[in-house]
Amino acid sequence: MRVPLELRRAYKLLNHGPTTLVTSAAQGRTNVMAAAWAMPLDFEPPKVAVVIAEGTFTRELVDASGELTLCVPTRAQLEQVYAVGSESGRDEDKWARYGLKPVPASRVQAPLVEGCVGWLECRVLPEPEVQRKYDLFVVEVVAAWVEDSVWKDGGWDFPEDSLRSVHHMAGGVFFTTGERVQVQKPRKG
Repeated sequence: MRVPLELRRAYKLLNHGPTTLVTSAAQGRTNVMAAAWAMPLDFEPPKVAVVIAEGTFTRELVDASGELTLCVPTRAQLEQVYAVGSESGRDEDKWARYGLKPVPASRVQAPLVEGCVGWLECRVLPEPEVQRKYDLFVVEVVAAWVEDSVWKDGGWDFPEDSLRSVHHMAGGVFFTTGERVQVQKPRKG
């Protein structure tokens, strides 16, 4: 079940470097794309950096709305993730074509992707020079959610392989998140 995550802990959804699904909405249209380059930047207020290439349909919708979501997909969604990251949604509805289901977000118009294990609702912080020069968007997280079946003691814990997050290397090669290992703090001394 999707449950709220404290905003100051939102960084934990991305600090292990997963591929994300970026959703956008404007002018009555929505889109979903995969992005491997998303990372937390700050705790309070929580900020994230994400690369969205110029000329993409997602970039057009984000520029128009100033909003997006970052969703953490699972191993079970891997083929869909690769497909939506490989094609444009400008002339085709990628949601329908690849069987992804949009669900309403709580604070932004861009939808969440059902079946993911983490969700960040974000508003763009205006950095026009950085966006133009590097295709880099700095966003503030305004709502965060996590799938409670994969969240234990304030962090990821994947009970089954199909729910593990994915990490894109290049050319369709992915890794999945590994097992959770706890290390004790060293004693001072």
